[in-house]
Amino acid sequence: MHRHQVAPDELEQETLTLRGAAAHHLLHVLRLREGAEVGAFDGAGRTRLYHVVAHGEDALTLEAKQPIFQNAEPAVRTILFACVPKGERMDWLLEKATELGVSEIVPVISARTVVRLEGRQAEAKRARWQRIVEAAARQCGAVTVPAVRAPTPFSETPPLMRACSTLIVAALTPEAKPLKPVLDALDPTRRGQTWGWWCGPEGDFTAEELRAILACGAIPVTLGPLILRVETAAIYGLANLGCARDNHP
Repeated sequence: MHRHQVAPDELEQETLTLRGAAAHHLLHVLRLREGAEVGAFDGAGRTRLYHVVAHGEDALTLEAKQPIFQNAEPAVRTILFACVPKGERMDWLLEKATELGVSEIVPVISARTVVRLEGRQAEAKRARWQRIVEAAARQCGAVTVPAVRAPTPFSETPPLMRACSTLIVAALTPEAKPLKPVLDALDPTRRGQTWGWWCGPEGDFTAEELRAILACGAIPVTLGPLILRVETAAIYGLANLGCARDNHP
């Protein structure tokens, strides 16, 4: 079924008219016409089934076929703390993180992060990143869209880290633990938890940054004998956290 994200107040309308850019993809890419079904979602867990009742050159009118359905909130939220990688790797990371069910993404600017973003440029980038996760959510069937924070200086992350009930950091230090026993100790049946996953930049964290992360209660883990890129470490961690979260008795 074709899916489209709408604003929360739009989802409450029995008849919904989409115009301009909102209608373009449905009209001119998917070529939907009268009778076609559209699954609408508001990005916050609510969904509703509509069907097309009329269309014009740049407008599409939908009529509700079912009441609004409120999907259950996840028992565990996951937050990704990722130092921003160069080039298009961040776009790929955002897309795959959304497909793996991440709840929130904190793009971090650390001491060794090559990418530097401030002011208007930072906000423009955040808006673009949010569009990427919205498109990924629409494609993969997610009912919630992860929130993407503006590029965040490392110094501003401690309050966000302390809000996590469990915080895990990919580390290259000798004291790093194997990931599996750390995940086996988690209890995904206890509702209201937030699990955080940290991965550093090209060149890794500085010693001071790693100490700050550990001071916030993070558990250092190893990802094996090879050094992974930022985006690979991010997806590796989220995939394993997802298994720990979803595949429990």
